Formats: sequence, structure tokens, C-alpha cells
Amino acid sequence: MSCLPPPRHQGSFISAFPRPRCLAAAAPAGKAKLTHPGKAILAGGIAGGIEICITFPTEYVKTQLQLDEKANPPKYRGIGDCVKQTVQSHGVKGLYRGLSSLLYGSIPKSAVRFGVFEFLSNYAKDETGRLDSTRGLLCGLGAGVMEAVLVVCPMETVKVKFIHDQTSANPKYKGFFHGVREIIREKGLRGTYQGLTATVLKQGSNQAIRFFVMTSLKNWYKGDNPNKAVHPLVTGAFGAIAGAASVFGNTPLDVIKTRMQGLEAHKYKSTLDCAVKILRYEGLAAFYKGTVPRLGRVCLDVAIVFIIYEEVVKVLNAVWKTD
Repeated sequence: MSCLPPPRHQGSFISAFPRPRCLAAAAPAGKAKLTHPGKAILAGGIAGGIEICITFPTEYVKTQLQLDEKANPPKYRGIGDCVKQTVQSHGVKGLYRGLSSLLYGSIPKSAVRFGVFEFLSNYAKDETGRLDSTRGLLCGLGAGVMEAVLVVCPMETVKVKFIHDQTSANPKYKGFFHGVREIIREKGLRGTYQGLTATVLKQGSNQAIRFFVMTSLKNWYKGDNPNKAVHPLVTGAFGAIAGAASVFGNTPLDVIKTRMQGLEAHKYKSTLDCAVKILRYEGLAAFYKGTVPRLGRVCLDVAIVFIIYEEVVKVLNAVWKTD
């Protein structure tokens, strides 16, 4: 029989929740099944890898528009112009500049996100195996903070520097590993952790919002039957709604994070200083730069990830017995 261990520290985040039941005994008739964290880690990694290969061009455009500061003056007139100039200068493959850094990071990022979420939610669910919306938000917050610290901050720093480097007359980064090596050589390991505070705030709020919305919608859809099957298209629709909610909720944090990780991050003394300077010199609208391309990417991103995740978990449940 496979059981999750009890929390070691009573003052910790997870100690606020009831102790989880054994996974083998957690799903009698009428009770929702628990997802083993190991399955969540594997399924999350697979989902993250597939998703980023599909949606990366929108991430590229979003980042370029956020880095295109008004004082330069702006190089791009909008989304279409950004795509046009990139393709003219670097070909279609230019829209995938920096993909390697995201691909290397997306697999562990999604693995950490879903693994931590399922681990925490196993403590948070009630006796019927149901996770309420408030605890879903807290579990999402915990998952977002962990993925920010362990994966997202260094991954995003490298990605933003790669994309920003392409705008230079003579790009200095020849590839992912060369870029990482150069960043660490010039600034040490701290160079891959630029904008950590902004990243933690962004990822924490991102996952808190997304899992809150997903949990709320799934609970509404399932009603009194916690084991009711959810069609992949329904999961995708719920994911898109959750993604849209997170975009409108934290795009300003995403803009600040991007600026703090760019090649001109030295202009800012701190996350707060970055926010103040953006507001002072570029106005409130600058906090929503790149919202449209980000909205398209994130809605597609979250929908795809949740669909693939849920379907992979179903396969793993069939071939990987945890009872």
C-alpha cells in the first residue's frame, strides 16, 4: 500500500491542511481519486515539453514588445510588425530564438508545478477527496513559488537575454550552453537569478489564479459526483479561461520581471525601482505591453498543458499502479 508521509514540520504550509489518506484507500465509491505526486511530476514534464514547442513564437513576440521601450524609440509598431521584421532579418527560425532555453526549462517547470500541486492538494482535500477553491488557490500559490525558485527564474533570465541579444548588431550568445556559460562567467550564478522577487510574485500569483479558476470550474462541472469524467475539450476550455484570468491579473508583474531580466537590467536598483521608473517614464499603459500576444499564448498554453496532463495521468493510472 502506498501512503504519503505526514508533514515533518507542524508550522509549515502543509500543516494547515488535514493529513492525506493512503492513495490506495483514498478512492472508494463516491470519493474522488488522489493523484500520486510521482505521476504528476512525469505527466507535468511531458505536457510542458509538448506545449512549449507549439506556443513559443507567441512568447517570443510578447518578450520583444515588452523590451521595446518607448525611449529608444520603439522598433516595432505592433505584433504583426514584430513578426514581419523578425522573419525578414532571421527567417522563420528567428521566431524560435531562445526556444532551447525554454524547452530545457519547461519540462522541469511543469513537473515541479504539478508535482508540488498534487502533493499539497493531497493534504488539502476533504474526506470525499474534493479540493475546494480556496485551498486550490493556496496549493497553486505554493506550486508557483516552488517552480519560480527552482526552475523559472534562471530559465527566464537566460531566455530573455537570448531574445534581447538578437536585437544587438553582433549577438554574443552562440547557443544555450554558451550563453549560460557566458552569463555565469560575467556575473556568477547570481546572473541567472535576476528578477527573482518579481518572478516569485508572478509565478505565485499565476498558479494561484489558474488553479483557483480550474478548481472552481471543475467542482462546478462535477457537481455531487467527484469522479465524473471531464472531456478533454472541456478541460481545454477551463484551462483557457484560467489562463486568461491569470493574464489580466498579473501582466504588470510579467512586464517588470522581463525588464529585470533583460540586458539593461542594470538600470534598475530593485523590483520596486523598476516599477516606479516604468510608471514615471512610460506611463501606466506600459505595464500592459505585450498583453495581446501573451493572452493568446497563455490561453493556448494553459489549455494544452491541462489537456495533456489529464490525459497522460489517465494513461499512467492504467500502467502504474500505486496501490
